[in-house]
Formats: sequence, C-alpha cells, structure tokens
Amino acid sequence: MTTKPRVFLVDDQDAILKALSRLLISAELDVTSFHSAQDFLDSGNTNAPGCLVLDLAMPGMTGMNLQQQLVSMSSDLPIIFLTGNGSIDSSVQAMKMGAQDFLTKPVDSDKLLAAIQTAFASNQQARQVRAERDDVSLRIASLTPREHEVLLLISEGKLNKQVADHMGIAEKTIKVHRARVMSKMGAKSLAALIHQMEKLKKSTLS
Repeated sequence: MTTKPRVFLVDDQDAILKALSRLLISAELDVTSFHSAQDFLDSGNTNAPGCLVLDLAMPGMTGMNLQQQLVSMSSDLPIIFLTGNGSIDSSVQAMKMGAQDFLTKPVDSDKLLAAIQTAFASNQQARQVRAERDDVSLRIASLTPREHEVLLLISEGKLNKQVADHMGIAEKTIKVHRARVMSKMGAKSLAALIHQMEKLKKSTLS
C-alpha cells in the first residue's frame, strides 16, 4: 500500500498556517502544520513522502537551518521556501542546497499548488531510487566474500575464464559462484546485473 504524500507546513505565524492549511485542504491535499522548524524535526517526518512548505525567516532555527539539517540527514523531502523578505542571496543559497522552489509572500495559490505537485513528483522519484538502491545493497550484503569478488569481476565484463585466472580457482567453480550471484542479485542477465551496479554507483556518488 502506497502512503499518500503529505504537505508539511512550517511557519511561526499561526494566521499563515491556518490560511495555507485551508487552501491546501480545499485542494484535497493532506496537510500537517508546525509552528517551528524544531517541532518538525522532532515529529519524525523528515523522510516521509510529500514535501515541506517552509518559512525562511523564523525565530530560533530558521528555514535555512532546517534545510541544512535535512541535507545532512540525506532527507529526500523537497523544500518549497516561502518568504516575505527574501533576498536574492538567500534564494540562490537555498537553491544551491537543493530547494525545490522559492516563493514570496503573500504567495500566489496557483503557483504554490503547482510547486507542490512538482515537489511530490520529485519526491516520488527520489524515494523510488532510494528503494532500488537499498534493495541492491541488501542483495549484495547477502553474498559471501567470494561471491562478492566474483560479482565485482563479472560486472566489469570479465569472462568466466578471466575471473578464474584472476582468483586462481577452477572455471567450473566460477560458474557455480556466478549462478549463485545472479540468483541472489535477482538478475536474469549479465546486462541486468551491470545495470544494477551502475545504478548503485550513481546513487552513491549523487
């Protein structure tokens, strides 16, 4: 069962929270509101499906501070910043750190709803990539040390004989290890196995 994405609103002004909540609920979106960045961090929703609509300037932990925290936690939650006094410098910095969008108050409802839908799509894609990466990592962890070595060599395109020569064991033994590797990795072909490893490498580097 897929969890419906949710909009997490964070703003220290109660009137703004209420107004935005009414707008989003009228658009049939699920919404949870927080009066501070710390409240959101404490809620345990940093990796929930959805997006974060975040005020830039708040007492205590600012919106930018929260963004930095989420980046350090490798959170996939996209951020849409709202500000009444945002500068070009702050918006550029927020975008460089991965913010999805940067809107000024009073926010245009159509622009906000469009930004949220874009953020939802971005989050869904990021969560799918993470799930695929985690699945491959778990499969790799199930390999024995020798099977892992065989995996690395065959994913480089080496033939069974070349792997056998490299490891100093019989080619027929390599064939057994290779079959076990393919089974544990859930790969039906060498091309599929190489694709898995390339995706894992790209997601690790990104």
